[in-house]
Amino acid sequence: MSRRGTRRRALVEEPENHDRWLVSYADFITLLFAFFVVMYGVSSVNQTKYLQLSDALGNAFGGNDQLRPQARSTASPLGTSSHSLRLNPIPPLVVKSEQYRRERERMVATGLALNQQLAPLVAQGKVRVMQTNQGIRIDIADSLLFASGSAALAEAALPPLNEIASTLRGLPYPLQIEGHTDDRPIRNLLFDSNWELSAMRATAVLHVMAEAGIAASRLAAQAFADTRPVADNSTPEGRASNRRVSVMVMYQKPAEQAQATDMPYQP
Repeated sequence: MSRRGTRRRALVEEPENHDRWLVSYADFITLLFAFFVVMYGVSSVNQTKYLQLSDALGNAFGGNDQLRPQARSTASPLGTSSHSLRLNPIPPLVVKSEQYRRERERMVATGLALNQQLAPLVAQGKVRVMQTNQGIRIDIADSLLFASGSAALAEAALPPLNEIASTLRGLPYPLQIEGHTDDRPIRNLLFDSNWELSAMRATAVLHVMAEAGIAASRLAAQAFADTRPVADNSTPEGRASNRRVSVMVMYQKPAEQAQATDMPYQP
């Protein structure tokens, strides 16, 4: 009798707990809340840091007025309903960065093309093509362009100058022609000093560029005499390097210049 009573008690099942799903649901709600908290934290923007970054990059890319975030209009672009879809414009900072990247790539490609076209003269040391923080600098030795103490272009100067002009003619960049001398003083019937000599030499090269079809609005000439040497004037080799005419291919805006030291293009 006692054995049958024990068997009946063993067969009795415990009542089912219908509220067990609440535990899993509560865990799900907790995880979902934590997910949205994390997403909100990631999407939050530090306004102060954004303005500091915008000002810094704005100064580097040509003014910071366009980089500051503008107040959003309450008008609905696709209708009067506040629930209409709004299309936000591309941030000016992104546009500026993309423009600068393309400008930089185009300038580098131009320098490589010039270096290839002038490779024989580059190999002889009569021409150097350099990438600078202003754009491209093409240094042409005065021995290729002029006789000693003269500002009249030699016949051998025209082919390389015309090659340079043909490459630069279809590009939008301003060109600055710079005249440089060594530190030895000059005084003759034509030139009172190295200032006049460097000015006349720069102007002579400028005229070739203009006659080759480069717009006059893109051209400018500058004289530096012996104030910007690239080598030591105490040696004949150094003085020869300093006597030059430089063709500067400038970025369109000074604020868009690349921050880099002078770097020669490899032939």
